[in-house]
Amino acid sequence: MDKSQANPIREMILVARPRHWAKNSVVLLPVLFAMKIADPSAWFAAGLTLVAFCLASSFAYILNDIRDIESDRRHPIKNTRPLAAGRLGIGTALVEAVGLLCAALVLSSAIRPMLLVIVGLYALLQTAYSLALKHRVLLDVIAIALGFVLRTVGGAVAIGVAISPWLFICMFTLCLFMGFCKRYNELALFDDPRQAGSLRTTLLSYTPPLLTHLITVSAGIAVVGFLLYGLSDSTIEHFGTDYFVYTLPVMVYGVFRFAMLSMQGTYTDPTELFFRDRPFQATVVLWLAMAVAIIGWGKELQGWFQTFIF
Repeated sequence: MDKSQANPIREMILVARPRHWAKNSVVLLPVLFAMKIADPSAWFAAGLTLVAFCLASSFAYILNDIRDIESDRRHPIKNTRPLAAGRLGIGTALVEAVGLLCAALVLSSAIRPMLLVIVGLYALLQTAYSLALKHRVLLDVIAIALGFVLRTVGGAVAIGVAISPWLFICMFTLCLFMGFCKRYNELALFDDPRQAGSLRTTLLSYTPPLLTHLITVSAGIAVVGFLLYGLSDSTIEHFGTDYFVYTLPVMVYGVFRFAMLSMQGTYTDPTELFFRDRPFQATVVLWLAMAVAIIGWGKELQGWFQTFIF
């Protein structure tokens, strides 16, 4: 597209990456695990929190694109982004980013004062990531994982429920796994590691053997953490059943498929995997359906099965 023909509004929407807002849906998980599925007020608060994190994440995406404008221009895929392609000015993008962040902070403070702190910490973490952490091996992926933890914590704060240590363990390790998969995918885009490193400096240190090891370890910890959560006395007492652990095979299949497709370089970004891979989509839907049924009616289901079997 010719720069003179670019639609400023369209480019401002594109630079905010609305397609990536799906990642913020993790803020809704506390509604499910706190057993507030039938509570409209919980869904309303969580929905507003989702909007706040969408605004805050768009701030982070724009800041990151401003910071990486030169390397994005050399990237085979990212060179089409509004800033890298020159269809949107840096000044306009910066004003948009500040406006989105302010809107996110105002909205979060209106929901709960503590949520303002969480969203503020998330924005600070993303700023640190764009300016420094993304250039530090291991810290870059840890920062990404902590960003997802803060999103989920924000969802818990919004509906006024306690933050479980299991939330941190499971979300952090699962997102570590996904982050290392993303790095492997980025490395797979290039035949020459030096070319990859010229676009993202950490890819000079992330080698396929190292990433394979990190993916394996983080996936193993995530699966074991999920298993221990399902078997813990607190979880069984909270849900009134031990059936939640039986969602493990579906979760394991999803983890394995995510790793397989990422390491094959099938998709250029994990978001594309979520939107385009039918088996993975079916896995997510099946797991959510099982989780809702077990969390919502697990005690009744367990009683019915025991009566049926015995």
